Amino acid sequence: MRDLVYTGFMSLDGVVDSPGGGPGEEHRSGGWVFKDLEFVPEAWSIKGEELADTTALMFGRRSYEAFAQTWPQSQDHASYKELPKYVVSTTLTDDALVDGWGPTTILRSTEDIAALKQTEGGAIFIHGSAELARRLADACLVDRYHLLVFPVLLGGGKSLFSGADKEKQMLKLRDSESYPNGILKLIYDVG
Repeated sequence: MRDLVYTGFMSLDGVVDSPGGGPGEEHRSGGWVFKDLEFVPEAWSIKGEELADTTALMFGRRSYEAFAQTWPQSQDHASYKELPKYVVSTTLTDDALVDGWGPTTILRSTEDIAALKQTEGGAIFIHGSAELARRLADACLVDRYHLLVFPVLLGGGKSLFSGADKEKQMLKLRDSESYPNGILKLIYDVG
């Protein structure tokens, strides 16, 4: 069985955002990940650590379209280039997939994702894709969270966690670290 891991940046009040305030995230504080904080390289070490565990990437359609514009040519993300990618969408078509960015499979439903998790292979990392992460968390399909929590309250934007009335879900802290600029690394196993 494969683990499904959500990785992302989050404000203290649970708002997620792509670096730079990407498409669909134009709230007044967009781009908060790289604004107003001293750059501390070790705070970003989680991204290098994730590379060792990542065997595939998963995106929602909008995140796939945003990342596909830059990651295939990015030297910072060269290790991701040939990894299998899964895009969860009911509207994306095969002819809209990016060439030269490794094998990409379109998944149409939560059931498709549950079936993928039952296959052999390593961890699948979800990048961005807050709506997808909420849906998968509500379906109890997320196994782990890798979060960089920033010392900022945004009060608006997309929340990582659902507001649905559901049973309490316990998390087990796997790793944590705090950095001089106020960023916290939090890695939680679900259940």
